[in-house]
Order: sequence, then structure tokens, then C-alpha cells
Amino acid sequence: MVEQFVGKWKMTSSDNFDEYMKAVGAGFAARQMANLAKPSLSIAVDDQGFISMKAVTTFKTLEIKFKLEEEFDETTPDDRKVRTTMSLVDNKLIQKQTWEGHTTIIEREIQDSKMIATCTMNDVVAVRTYEKDA
Repeated sequence: MVEQFVGKWKMTSSDNFDEYMKAVGAGFAARQMANLAKPSLSIAVDDQGFISMKAVTTFKTLEIKFKLEEEFDETTPDDRKVRTTMSLVDNKLIQKQTWEGHTTIIEREIQDSKMIATCTMNDVVAVRTYEKDA
């Protein structure tokens, strides 16, 4: 299931994220903070099957709890109010966010013991790489 994602991850690189943030409609200040932040991400599963993802930066801490394939409300780091569905497809954790007629997809997968997060909005793609934090 999602066991390969469980653990604490630290971001080691981010490519094209400012363009992605522009594409989702984030303002200048939110983009500047996002570009400066080097988030750590903790992923866990509880005994009822809820998955939690907690992102921590020097600016803010956000946590979502969910079950796969069950839509839920989420407030994104740039304060968008979205409906989110998480799925596991071909060993990829797929996060689909919808708001005001827009949709973005964040696909997380493990490659060479790194977690690669590919963020797609229309034709804009950003890639963020995380490594396990010992």
C-alpha cells in the first residue's frame, strides 16, 4: 500500500516550482515564501487506516489526514480552499486538488530511495525531490 512513503522526508531540490505556483494562482508573497521554504514531510498511517501528511517549514506547519479514494476539504499552503482526493495508482500516491473549476495533480513516487513529487497544473510541471531524513 503506502508503506514505501511512510517516514520523514526532507526536500533536497525543487525545479520550476515558482512557475507552478503562478499557474495555480498563488500571489507574489506566497510564492516567495514557498520558494524559500525547504519543507520536511512526515507521512504516517494509523491503525484505522488514516494516512497523515505533515509538512513543516519555518513559515508554517500543515497537516492533512485522509483515507485513499475519499474526497476531503484541504487548505493549501497558499490558502486555496480545495477538494482533494488521494489515490494509490501504480505505486504512485496521487493527490488531485480541485477548486473553482481548476484541477492540479501532485504525483509522489519512490525512485532510488528518493521521493519525487511531480506537480502539474495545465502544461506547467514542477518537480520536487525529497530524501529520507534519518
